[in-house]
Amino acid sequence: MYKNFIKRILDFSIALICLLILAPVFIAITIFLFVVNGGKPFFVQIRPGKNEKEFKIIKFKTMNDKKDSEENLLADEFRLTPIGAFVRKTSLDEIPQLLNVLKGDMSLIGPRPLLPEYINIYNDFQKQRHDVMPGITGWAQVNGRNAISWKQKLEYDVWYVKNLSFVLDLKVILKTFKKVIKSEGINAAESATTEKFNGNN
Repeated sequence: MYKNFIKRILDFSIALICLLILAPVFIAITIFLFVVNGGKPFFVQIRPGKNEKEFKIIKFKTMNDKKDSEENLLADEFRLTPIGAFVRKTSLDEIPQLLNVLKGDMSLIGPRPLLPEYINIYNDFQKQRHDVMPGITGWAQVNGRNAISWKQKLEYDVWYVKNLSFVLDLKVILKTFKKVIKSEGINAAESATTEKFNGNN
C-alpha cells in the first residue's frame, strides 16, 4: 500500500511544501544563474523514469556553455562557474526537481534518473532500477553518491527497489540531510562530474 499509494501522496505533499518554503531561494538562485549563464538558469535533459518512460528532468544549470576555438564545449571543470560550484556543493541544484515530483515524473526517494543511452547497456539485474519511480535522492546517494563505482551504485539502486518501504525512505531522508551538510560524495575524485557508465565500470 505504501509503495503504490501512500508514497505518491507524501511525495506530492512534501514537494509542494518544500517549494513554497524554498521559493525565495529558488528565485534568488534563478536570477544569479540567469546572469552568469547568459540567460540560461536551468538545465533540462531527457531521462528515463519508471518502466523506462522518458521525461524531462530540470535542474539548476551549474556550468556555462563556453567552447574552444573549434566550437567544442570545454571540459566540465572549466565550465563549472563559482556560483555553480556552490549550488552543486550544497545540493541546491536539485531544487527544481521538486517540479518533476509534483508532475509525477519522479519521487523524492528512488534510484537517480540516469542517461537514456545507459538503457541498452544495463544487464537484466541493473534494469530492475526502473521498476520504481526515480528519485531526487536515493539509497546509492546516501551510500557514496558519485564517490562510488557504477557497479556499487547500481547494486544499491536494485537493493532499494527490492526493499522499498516507509522506514527505508525515512532512513534515506535522514542520511541525505547528513550527506548534504557534510558535502560528502558530491563528485568523483578529481572530476567536476562523475564518469559515464560504459557497462563495465
